[in-house]
Amino acid sequence: MEQSLLNSFKRFSDGDELHAYTYLGCHKTQRNGVEGYVFRVWAPNAHGVSVTGDWNFWNREDLPMVWLKNGIWEGFSRYAKEGDAYKYCIRKADGNYVYKSDPYGFRTQRLPETSSRVCTLSGYEWGDAQYRRQQGKKKLLDSPMNIYELHFGSWRRKPDGSCYAYDELADELVPYLKEMGYTHVELMPLSEHPFDPSWGYQITGYYAPTSRYGEPKQLMAFVDKCHQAGIGVILDWVPAHFPKDEYGLREFDGSCCYELSDPMMNEHPDWTTRIFDFGKGEVQSFLISNAVYWLEMYHID
Repeated sequence: MEQSLLNSFKRFSDGDELHAYTYLGCHKTQRNGVEGYVFRVWAPNAHGVSVTGDWNFWNREDLPMVWLKNGIWEGFSRYAKEGDAYKYCIRKADGNYVYKSDPYGFRTQRLPETSSRVCTLSGYEWGDAQYRRQQGKKKLLDSPMNIYELHFGSWRRKPDGSCYAYDELADELVPYLKEMGYTHVELMPLSEHPFDPSWGYQITGYYAPTSRYGEPKQLMAFVDKCHQAGIGVILDWVPAHFPKDEYGLREFDGSCCYELSDPMMNEHPDWTTRIFDFGKGEVQSFLISNAVYWLEMYHID
């Protein structure tokens, strides 16, 4: 194993990693000259992990992952392709299996399906370089701000009642923001979430823009269009808790992996959601890397 990867694993465990999403999750790569996708997942107390997906007909025996270090498992497939749905099949200590979406997955299936999807984020050509340069020179604390908060799916609908896609809504929203004198738009959470009335505040896919409004590069286009019009984009971020849907982070490897283990402390009494264990380095790296991810990959302000 490359020393650089071992160093990354150590930073991840120590809580010092800012870019865990660059090597955990699903990434296009080459192995011995063969193109394919590598999958890595943190599941320290699992008794076995495999990758199941469209390319192997969801056969949990087809792609067993190997234990690397620091609780991280790895698998490689030459047959997976862009857009394929997949989950991790985790064998728990009691011998039972559970299917989990990828905590670092960049894309998900359209609800009510809950699988992650193979997705490469590179390739979008940004046009907001001038905006970002100007923002870098500004004394932001001394600059006027007028922020418009909205929920993406309900601000405006098409005549047939369907939602606008990310890039489509920008064409509707930006002229309104400019006319009303707003400097920024603040979006309620856009990470994948299973329950519409939560408004996005109970997240199952921290690294995946919700599939309700389109694909990742369409969200990039939304931010790009706002920036080119001089509008900043702020995204509500939810690092406090997560829902108990089986395919999500709850007891991810059969144990309290992302949440506190004490049953008196690991559940929010009002929302019945699980509370992150902020004392674990791996959880710190997961959340800090997520904040960096939205800033770097989507140019969120």
